[in-house]
Amino acid sequence: MIETLERLREEVTGRLEGCASEQEIEQVRIDYLGRKSGKLTALLRGLRELPADERPRAGQELNRRRAELEGLLEARLKDLQESGKPRLDGAPGLDVTLPGNRVERGRVHPLTRVTDEIIDIFTGMGFEIARGPDVEDDYHNFEALNIPRDHPARDMQDTFFVSDDHVLRTHTSPVQIRVMEQRRPPLQIIAPGAVYRHDDDATHSPVFHQVEGFMVDHHITFGDLKGVLTHFLEQIFQNEVRVRFRPSFFPFTEPSAEVDIGCLLCRGAGDAGNCRVCRGSRWLEILGSGMIDPNVFRFVGYDAETFSGFAFGMGVERIAMLKYGMDDIRMFFQNDIRFLRQFPA
Repeated sequence: MIETLERLREEVTGRLEGCASEQEIEQVRIDYLGRKSGKLTALLRGLRELPADERPRAGQELNRRRAELEGLLEARLKDLQESGKPRLDGAPGLDVTLPGNRVERGRVHPLTRVTDEIIDIFTGMGFEIARGPDVEDDYHNFEALNIPRDHPARDMQDTFFVSDDHVLRTHTSPVQIRVMEQRRPPLQIIAPGAVYRHDDDATHSPVFHQVEGFMVDHHITFGDLKGVLTHFLEQIFQNEVRVRFRPSFFPFTEPSAEVDIGCLLCRGAGDAGNCRVCRGSRWLEILGSGMIDPNVFRFVGYDAETFSGFAFGMGVERIAMLKYGMDDIRMFFQNDIRFLRQFPA
């Protein structure tokens, strides 16, 4: 047995010298110390075949050899791990006097930057921030906003349904309902967040960002709406911009208006119809707005004879495209580092 154990030790030593990876060392361990097919394990199992008076001495020797082999395996593994670490004592190929790799600083994404600017402007006018869930129930996303299940206005939005009664919210307007259910006027609220619609082209994305805003109190008029939005547009674009309010329809506001701004990409020239953003119309719709419909007040328990209010919703991407002179909304979501580097840190 002693000769067999010496031979096993020499075999293990020779194999370990040729090991170049932890996986190879582990294979040596399995071959000699593995529970099922290890060579030393087989010798331990053969103890029962020895005479009873020889078993104790043989067992002690086998255990000693087992501990010896485990030590050899552990030492070889440690040497291999140490050899993979960089050395700072003049190792070949390493010059410790060279400067380290420079880590580039991250930058604020342009959509985050524009959202922060929008929030700053409205909070400066006394608005509070409110948020709601991205997955909404049908009631808050549609019904409480005066869009019953059979209403044709549901076809205006290509909705992602999670289930029969839950959707990825198509606008941030449900936050308006949730806030009014819990609080009483006066209210001045903005609700920024992501929204989802089945739409994808140069000026639309299936995932985009909106800022919903509303004000409710005694004697709120359309003039208040025009004043707030005109001031906002002048602040966000930091110059005198052309603004127009165009009659429109939204189920949750009456009267309703779309707010257009003169296209800042083609500067109102239309480029003979070649401007990819305004398509030659010289205008770009960036806001939907209107006076809150009395039916919406009834859903939240407000007296429409006592309170009035306005609401609006804007697309952050549309505003960012105008601010930065972009003609394709998809650039915001491609994660092209060359594009993102254009924006100051």
